[in-house]
Amino acid sequence: MEEHKKINFKIENIVASANLAVELDLYGIAREVDNVEYEPEQFPGAILKLKEPKTSLLLFKNGKLICTGAKSEGEVEAAINKAYELIKNCINEPAPEVKHEDKAKPAKVKHAKKAKKVKKTAKPAKKAKKKKRR
Repeated sequence: MEEHKKINFKIENIVASANLAVELDLYGIAREVDNVEYEPEQFPGAILKLKEPKTSLLLFKNGKLICTGAKSEGEVEAAINKAYELIKNCINEPAPEVKHEDKAKPAKVKHAKKAKKVKKTAKPAKKAKKKKRR
């Protein structure tokens, strides 16, 4: 019987998403906050790069964001809270506190409906006859 050896690993990158439940002014964020790139012709979100914790956040107009580059849940929370402090003047209402969800919510899966058979009511067009060349 083959022995299973323990494989060591290191967490390098966590990707997390959050919803601030507000509308963001991405143009205002790009103007007012350092280290923000926003080119709506290229990508619909603004990119905020933080030095500490070293993370990047994608900010979307609908208030949703994606945080990448964190190495722990603590870094994710710190990055999202820091981003909120930087952008809070570019939103109209306060965002809720960042909370970790201990239990994942089950995903809702929508199944495609079965295709219905459609009765043909029109006859297919006849092909034109080729003329014989003499």
